[in-house]
Amino acid sequence: MNELATGRLTVVLPVNGTDYPLALEPRRTLLDALRDDLALTGTKKVCDMGDCGACTVLLEGRAVYACLLLAVDCAGRRVTTIEGLGGDRLDPVQEAFIRTDALQCGFCTPGQILSLRALLDTTGAPSDEEILRAVTGNLCRCGAYVNILRAGRLAAELQAVRGRSAHAALSPR
Repeated sequence: MNELATGRLTVVLPVNGTDYPLALEPRRTLLDALRDDLALTGTKKVCDMGDCGACTVLLEGRAVYACLLLAVDCAGRRVTTIEGLGGDRLDPVQEAFIRTDALQCGFCTPGQILSLRALLDTTGAPSDEEILRAVTGNLCRCGAYVNILRAGRLAAELQAVRGRSAHAALSPR
């Protein structure tokens, strides 16, 4: 059956270093494709309107809201979800969140971590203002903001000690 008959477009989504061929309705969001088609549930569906940041992923290294993007528009573009960070060891941002207790319920945590990862991929030693700006679009209902700031500082230190992060080492610039 052709694409017109099924109402679906065949695309390849490169997610976490693996190419996934998918037949998607043109209206399907990247968020729904990640969660429902690829079973990558670390990306959270909360407001589904771009207000909360729980669905933040990296698209070509930039932090974006997956609920606001059509999956077909992301075809051939490198997507990184929380499941794609770190490889066989924790990413410095993940480690920093654990060490500083920068999470409570954990629902916003993947988006917060990916927003900070995008910042650290471009700014090795961010100021507090840059850290806060990076996570401004990520709402935390538990109020862990003070520890999220601490995690951002610690992640920058850990990354400096380790050299380039595992994520950055895998991602072309």
